[in-house]
Amino acid sequence: MQRYFVPGDHWQEDSVTITGDDAHHVANVMRGRAGDRFLCCAPDGRVAVAEITAISKGQVEAAIVEWSTDSREPGINVYIAQSLPKADKMETVIQRCTEIGAAGFRPFVSSRTIVQYDAKKEAKRLDRWHKIAKEAAEQAHRNRIPAIASVIDWKELLKQSAAADLVLLCYEQEGNNGIGQVLQRWRQQAGGAAFESRPKNIWIVVGPEGGFTDQEAEEAAAAGANRVHLGPRILRTETAALVALTCVLYECGEMGGYR
Repeated sequence: MQRYFVPGDHWQEDSVTITGDDAHHVANVMRGRAGDRFLCCAPDGRVAVAEITAISKGQVEAAIVEWSTDSREPGINVYIAQSLPKADKMETVIQRCTEIGAAGFRPFVSSRTIVQYDAKKEAKRLDRWHKIAKEAAEQAHRNRIPAIASVIDWKELLKQSAAADLVLLCYEQEGNNGIGQVLQRWRQQAGGAAFESRPKNIWIVVGPEGGFTDQEAEEAAAAGANRVHLGPRILRTETAALVALTCVLYECGEMGGYR
């Protein structure tokens, strides 16, 4: 069943209103008619089965038939902190990591970031990123659209990451310290290997094409981050984010691999 993410002010007690591109999709792409049903996702993550009652230009009215108990969201929040990569690679990171299950994105600028960040273009870029996340969330049948924060610098990233239960810095020079080992140590320190012992908020920090400097790696460790490697092969920055997210979700039982 097709699903749409609907802003909070478009919900009434027993009905919902679809507007904009989504209304066009319902009426013209899906060729919706009165009586057809689709899923509507509310900002709080709840999902309603809605039935079309009226279609007008640029707007679709639907009655809430029932609330679904189905959830596709991970039981943990994993955020991707990605140093801005070149070209459209950030779009790839957002699209793929949204499909896999990322809770949100924290783009930042570090020492080896090649992209020249332009604050004047930020609003347009954030709108583009949000649209990509929304479409990917719909495709993956998720209940929420991952949040995408404004671009920050390295020092601010370290400051904000203090709110996480666990921070993983992808660093190719780390040796044999992998994500599995770090999560196992975290569980032991938290009181055992019980499923409830897994961290609830995890940040994965990925560098740009040139990676992190030694100083940045030291600063991250001093701020409490765990430096981890992703195997003996050198990955592209957009690949590293996907691999690290998949490993974390697997190790935490969100892809069937809880230890």
